[in-house]
Amino acid sequence: MSASAHSATLPGIAQIQSLAAGEMESVNRLIRSRLASDVLLINQISEHIIAAGGKRLRPMLAVLAARALGNTGAGPHQLAAIIEFIHTSTLLHDDVVDESDLRRGRKTANALWGNAPSVLVGDFLYSRSFQLMVELDSMPVMRVLADATNQIAEGEVLQLLHVHNPDTDEATYLRVIERKTAVLFAAATRLGALQAGASAQVQQQMHDYGMNLGLAFQIADDVLDYTADAATLGKNLGDDLAEGKATLPLIHAMAHSSAAVRARLREIVEAGDASAMPEVLAAIGHTGGIGYSQQRAAHYAALAERALHGLPDGPWLQALRGLASYSTTRNH
Repeated sequence: MSASAHSATLPGIAQIQSLAAGEMESVNRLIRSRLASDVLLINQISEHIIAAGGKRLRPMLAVLAARALGNTGAGPHQLAAIIEFIHTSTLLHDDVVDESDLRRGRKTANALWGNAPSVLVGDFLYSRSFQLMVELDSMPVMRVLADATNQIAEGEVLQLLHVHNPDTDEATYLRVIERKTAVLFAAATRLGALQAGASAQVQQQMHDYGMNLGLAFQIADDVLDYTADAATLGKNLGDDLAEGKATLPLIHAMAHSSAAVRARLREIVEAGDASAMPEVLAAIGHTGGIGYSQQRAAHYAALAERALHGLPDGPWLQALRGLASYSTTRNH
């Protein structure tokens, strides 16, 4: 059954966060205690990023997956902290590469402290995540995380190669978002299954759930860059366009526009011309780029929910199902 067919009875994001609130308090305490450094600047930048909060979706996935499969120990909290450190370090590096000045409605670390400190504190967070990994003393856990961090780095480079490239097609776009976003979602849910001592098949199901959830989440995120308002989104609208990133709504528009419009869109992508947003929105509107992208996101959300088929039902599994529905219906 599709995510939307279940949505009437599935928990919403507020209910999911409420269910996981106690767990995430423990995760946040662990994150704060393990962030501490005797280098003041590391503490300042780390606190700025961590305090910005966000939904903590990736670390929460590790906890939800472990609990859904019957794990009741504290192990998933450490996994969740590792996932959050990896994610946060990629955000620090991302914002430098993208020259972003706003994230989650606040100034980015690079806007406040500069590029060099942001990159170096990102490195600190990466290496701290490795320390936490080693403490778990589990080669399977380390293998999943080592593979994930390597693929994320590949995704960053792949995206960089396609900045200001008007020939970026849907297949390339999906390769980028799989590595940049979905891989860490999949690692989080697979690790939750590993921590719960699940079978190889169930670990794969959780991996597939996380991968498809991550794809749905990122496509929906890219739609929001063309449809949300900046205050709700917490970043500048049109940032992707300004950075020369062709995401799915625009890729679809370029593939289905007239030759003249396509030529104009190519110029806009090559220049990263955010002032041309009205033209881009008109082309996306004319070709149904938003609706098409939303359909693709819904497709991956449905695959995510299908991956959970046959797993033991309960509030934690319902939360995972609810997140599949939420991934395509959120407004920020």
